[in-house]
Amino acid sequence: MTIQFPKPPYNEVAERLRDEVRVFLREQLAGRTALQRAESWNGFDRDFSRALGQRGWLGMTWPKQYGGHERSAFERYVVAEECLAAGAPVAAHWIADRQSGPSLLKFGSESQKRSVLPGIAAGEIVFCIGMSEPDAGSDLAAVRTTAVRDHAGWRVNGTKLWTTGAHHADFMILLCRTSPKSEDRHGGLSQFLVDLREADPAISIRPIIDMAAQHHFNEVHFQDAFLPDGALIGVEGQGWDQVMSELAFERSGPERFLSSMQLIIEMIRALQGSPDAAAATTVGRLVAHLVVLRSMSRGVASMLQAGENPSLQAAIVKDLGAVFEQSIPEIALDLLNVEPDISNSDDLSSVLAITALNSPTFSLRGGTREILRGIIAKGLGAR
Repeated sequence: MTIQFPKPPYNEVAERLRDEVRVFLREQLAGRTALQRAESWNGFDRDFSRALGQRGWLGMTWPKQYGGHERSAFERYVVAEECLAAGAPVAAHWIADRQSGPSLLKFGSESQKRSVLPGIAAGEIVFCIGMSEPDAGSDLAAVRTTAVRDHAGWRVNGTKLWTTGAHHADFMILLCRTSPKSEDRHGGLSQFLVDLREADPAISIRPIIDMAAQHHFNEVHFQDAFLPDGALIGVEGQGWDQVMSELAFERSGPERFLSSMQLIIEMIRALQGSPDAAAATTVGRLVAHLVVLRSMSRGVASMLQAGENPSLQAAIVKDLGAVFEQSIPEIALDLLNVEPDISNSDDLSSVLAITALNSPTFSLRGGTREILRGIIAKGLGAR
């Protein structure tokens, strides 16, 4: 079986937009250090996200009636790509713009769309993802958090783990089991829109500190938390199909191969002027890998633009991108005489340190390597 990645057509409007975005980013990011740029994914800055929203660069493909701008998937791709390549702090809008908003647009009620989507497009609303759990991880069919009918709503009990940005979030899209497990492991799951803006003692958010001594991850515990009927997203019991659609948005974008971009930039700076043949070959190989991954990712954008389901192609981009990103710190150590040190004033040393510390998460977020390769094998008819 051949897996097709469409070749995206040249989009003149999107390429004109690229120059505009670059000017904006030069102004917005003028004071950011190399270390801060290396933390693009985790950089939380509501003011930057609001500035993007004011330029019309969030919710770009959505209908205008929900605060969107009815622009193409290619234009949205340009904004995402340029922000990541420049090391912009995207965490305050990233999840909402990339997957939560599109998921609500596709499956949400009219009330949910009108109450939430305009705030996302304005850069005002932050989302987190309530998927992974203890003893389940990327195997979402093993989810044990339950939502049980209770008069005019639901009672939720369970724990979500590795929930990025929950301590900042205004809303969560929560995956729960709404009916007992059966032979169909994917049945009986539903999604809910959880409002985190009001302090609720039934919902506790506990920090998880990572290897870089930073707080991005969280454990979120629900103990008899009440959700009204209007919190249900889509159709009860259709959560598996909905979450697979959502993950296609999460797994296919330029973030899957640009997380280590600042380290590549610092490597090239360090080698500039006198690279030996081995170093030049290595850098050339990295650039070639980047070009191929970018082409594949843009192919997925073409499928999204055409309204197609790119779940398989997105899984491939995510898996290959994680392999690429995780290889960069080791390549830097092989090529250059540098000691990783996050507190070092030398940009190469500090960026190498933070990238090496963050790189184990690259093959976890958005689905572990094992889960992704299972999806790919199934798509190829190998299982």
